[in-house]
Amino acid sequence: MPKMKTKSAAKKRFKFTASGKVIAGPAGKRHGMIKRTTKFIRDSAGTMILSDADAKIVKKYMPYNR
Repeated sequence: MPKMKTKSAAKKRFKFTASGKVIAGPAGKRHGMIKRTTKFIRDSAGTMILSDADAKIVKKYMPYNR
């Protein structure tokens, strides 16, 4: 049986915690900050833990990082 491949885009964007949760950077921070509220910019700093539904999709892309 051949090995499964990890999606290259996923390995650049996501990391896993020790308990298996998925960490990602928040969406909507690349450009267009002038139209965003100050609260949005402040709240989306750093990283966030993905919801269970989104984490399930990411784990499918990264079969060996669990």
